[in-house]
Amino acid sequence: MQQVITLPQAFWRNFLGYSPSWYKRVIIGFLILNPLLLVIAGPTITGWALIFEFIFTLALALKCYPLQPGGLLAIEAIIIGLASPDGVYHEVSSNLQVILLLMFMVAGIYFMKDMLLAVFTRFLVGVKSKTALSLLFSITAAVLSAFLDALTVTAVLISVSVGFYSVYHKVASSAGSHDHNYHNDDHLIELHREDLDQFRAFLRSLMMHGAVGTALGGVTTLVGEPQNLLIAEKAGWDFATFFIQMAPITMPVLFVGLLTCIVIEKFSWFGYGTKLPQTVRTVLEDYDKAQQVKRTTRDKARLIVQVAVAVMLVFALAFHVAAVGLVGLMIIIILTAFNGITEESQIGHAFEEALPFTALLVVFFSIVTVIHEQHLFNPIIEWVLTLDLAVQPKVFFVANGLLSAISDNVFVATIYINEVAGALDAGLIDRAHFDKLAIAINTGTNLPSVATPNGQAAFLFLLTSAAAPLIRLSYGKMVWMALPYTISMSVVGYLAISYLL
Repeated sequence: MQQVITLPQAFWRNFLGYSPSWYKRVIIGFLILNPLLLVIAGPTITGWALIFEFIFTLALALKCYPLQPGGLLAIEAIIIGLASPDGVYHEVSSNLQVILLLMFMVAGIYFMKDMLLAVFTRFLVGVKSKTALSLLFSITAAVLSAFLDALTVTAVLISVSVGFYSVYHKVASSAGSHDHNYHNDDHLIELHREDLDQFRAFLRSLMMHGAVGTALGGVTTLVGEPQNLLIAEKAGWDFATFFIQMAPITMPVLFVGLLTCIVIEKFSWFGYGTKLPQTVRTVLEDYDKAQQVKRTTRDKARLIVQVAVAVMLVFALAFHVAAVGLVGLMIIIILTAFNGITEESQIGHAFEEALPFTALLVVFFSIVTVIHEQHLFNPIIEWVLTLDLAVQPKVFFVANGLLSAISDNVFVATIYINEVAGALDAGLIDRAHFDKLAIAINTGTNLPSVATPNGQAAFLFLLTSAAAPLIRLSYGKMVWMALPYTISMSVVGYLAISYLL
């Protein structure tokens, strides 16, 4: 007999769905606190409180997808006057390239998953050493991110991770259906449960190596990150000049980052070092052989098209033939047209992964608008510019790193580079010093920001993706696993800024 509940109980149960009751109470507490805080303490204190509240929703992404609680906080911020609708629109329009990227590029990667799974399966079964495999993932992500956007590379990693996981989970559950639910462990054979947990840890470490690799490569070139383009535009640097200017910092950091990858895998520190269980390796090897055997001529034709489009994608992005998002739309059209995908329902599946995160990113931009309109970072910037010129690059690196760990690094870079460009125009600093500060800003917003998922859009995308719950990747676990990289990359970056710049 179905339990009868009152209308207030129904409202409470519907609010944030199956999230824990304590989580719901905390969110309601935030919503009550902010207007009171605005009256008592003013907009600055309330703005900082809102930032940390939003970080809380990100940190507990596995309890509730951050879009809903974070969105409620953003709506309230607009209602109480911490941000304006026009300001949010301006922030969103300024980041339209990133939004188009998510909408179309991530969907485009979806139609390349067969080829990606085939290539990475060969990597996985061919490279026996976990350390060598981790290094391969990190280097591949770094090289790709030097020419492609980090979000694109992360989308590839997510697609590969979900593909691997679903293949083994189906076997471990003794399920043969094509629509197998790999989120559900209820039908898992007990013999396979331990192997699956180990496999999760194995994939989790590979994903983190790859995610950090995107930051290692993304900082090196003009096209690696959105803020790189912005800084290069202000400085008047082309692709080669940008690379040469950054090299004294980025090359030592890249070397140390890859060395960190080897060390933490060898010594199994910070959640790394888990090897691929033999049972899983056997399943993946059998899967690879079975796929090759049953591959029809049409399947081979599809793979050839996907490889050709992948090559086209690299060249299109490397030479900036169009905005990244529009390139993504192009590959969707080509891949579907030449791979026999003609129904709307088939195409719709490709957008299921990207659009929730796109909506979340718009909410993120709303919080960034609060930072902008309430001038929350201005005191820090003004203080740095009053320091001795010799000290400024080092302080800029540290300040950018700390702020980029809790806020959008594109926004932080925009604020800092505009202030520095203004100081150059006013004759307060010379061109040589401006170049040093521009390098410090770029490396500061790229390297220490790996500390939290807030600092890197690619990290945030991974945390809120379909892969995260499958491999049990939480906010806290991401911070912990990124810690050795954060320390080594930040320390070497700071030393390079101090002695090599």
